[in-house]
Amino acid sequence: RQHKSLPKTPTSLPRIRAAISRGKKEETIEKVRQELEGCYLIAGIGYKGFTVKQMQELRTQLPETSKLVVAKNTLVLKAVEGTQWEALKPCMKGMNAWLFVHSEEIPAALKPYRTFQKEKKLEDNEFTGAVFEGKFYGADEFQALENLPSRGQVYARILGAVQGPAAAVVGTIQAPARNLIMVLKAYCKKLEDE
Repeated sequence: RQHKSLPKTPTSLPRIRAAISRGKKEETIEKVRQELEGCYLIAGIGYKGFTVKQMQELRTQLPETSKLVVAKNTLVLKAVEGTQWEALKPCMKGMNAWLFVHSEEIPAALKPYRTFQKEKKLEDNEFTGAVFEGKFYGADEFQALENLPSRGQVYARILGAVQGPAAAVVGTIQAPARNLIMVLKAYCKKLEDE
């Protein structure tokens, strides 16, 4: 007796996907948009291989003016569409955590991550890019952001630049008055002598 074999159908297991509800997606987009308010810099950090504990620990080491958000690249891209932050597009690859800096002190905001990265030996978890003042900085340009002068240093440079010419102007303005006073004193002395 022969058995009729049934046509073979490919047996594939259903894929497991971490489905995010539409409401959750919109909530994430809104959260990112809120972080954009008053933001000076957004940086992507490749976080593949981070543990939940490491992520929590990193958040505690960041200054109060910085916020670390883990969100899908597509949702972040949707939130930044049509803004100066849209320049982030080139670093929308892989797994990124997003660092939102709400302070003008950019190096001070980035340093805690560098320290954390060294302590935990996370050399592969680099900054993937950032946007500062509407310009995209790739991973290879990141050091320029980490070496920006602080607000105090900028003010000191401006003050030094302004003081030099100002002192020269004051000296120039005062010179004729000094000369006039010296001439008047000499004339008064001459009159007294006569």
